[in-house]
Amino acid sequence: MIEKLIGFDVSLFLFLNDQRNPFFDFVFWWASAPLAWVPVYVILLYLVIKIYRWQSIFVVIFTIILISLTDQISVHFFKDMFMRLRPCHNPEIQAQVDTLNGYCGGQYGFVSSHAANYFGIATFLSVLFFRKIRFFIPLIMFWAALIAYSRIYLGVHYPADICCGAILGIILGLIVGWAFKLLSNKLLSKYRFFLIGG
Repeated sequence: MIEKLIGFDVSLFLFLNDQRNPFFDFVFWWASAPLAWVPVYVILLYLVIKIYRWQSIFVVIFTIILISLTDQISVHFFKDMFMRLRPCHNPEIQAQVDTLNGYCGGQYGFVSSHAANYFGIATFLSVLFFRKIRFFIPLIMFWAALIAYSRIYLGVHYPADICCGAILGIILGLIVGWAFKLLSNKLLSKYRFFLIGG
């Protein structure tokens, strides 16, 4: 069963990775670059400050904690444990893998840290903005999915790396989101008089 799943994962990767054209080369190369999304980070920070005001500092702190968790867990509890070679490092299919600009990343790819990080952020912000901003959740999830898919297109991750990384990110995003809500409610109840003028 496991061998069949791995075989399907490899076949699906080769199919998706083979869908090349110059436009997608440009889009997915930059989609995978964290610095390309600086304007989006600025917009998200603006929304956080606008809605959460004085609590924004805690949102930033919890976001840093979340990214540290998704990044470190994806590496030390998955990549270093499973040691599954990235497609572009796998000698069995290396010749069939299309990469861009010689980029291949580290040796191991399960799970995708990109997928874990961005789905973690998307889930955390979805918890924060639930019922506050219309259409926010589908938009932020599409953003995370676009970045995650770019890793398949670039030849550095299998679909299973992406899916499992996304699940890890979603779970951690929910946990951190719940923790933030708990802290937020406690602070509001304890300091309501000082924060909103009694």
